[in-house]
Amino acid sequence: MHISRIDTISDEIYAAFQRLIPQLTANVPPPTRAELEALVAFEGSILLAARSETDSAIIGVATLSLVRAPTGVHARLEDVVVDEAARGQGVGAALTEETIRLAREMGANYLALTSNPRREAANRLYQRQGFKRWETNVYRFDL
Repeated sequence: MHISRIDTISDEIYAAFQRLIPQLTANVPPPTRAELEALVAFEGSILLAARSETDSAIIGVATLSLVRAPTGVHARLEDVVVDEAARGQGVGAALTEETIRLAREMGANYLALTSNPRREAANRLYQRQGFKRWETNVYRFDL
């Protein structure tokens, strides 16, 4: 597989997100084309795609978000989605490894993520890759 940064939104990339985001959550609709274009234009975000070696189809995506704060550069791994047909083939691991590399390259102090406890395979993957469970209170204010 090949991992690359998405810099422009093509019809293929838009269609991939329409297919992949429902595999991640039923609570949020897939992004519009305008939302994807805003994401790739946003200075603090890097959108990645994993492509199949055989036919170059997009088989997974991930987003690296960076925030510069008084305490340094902080990174978050968001919305990792691997197509159901490609799961168990190392796609999630490859996407995660690339976000770790990029976060280091960007000078981040750490890379954080959240994962639903029901996503057992994803949680095992992150632990295998060296992520440690962080005991904290997570708060959310819906706007």
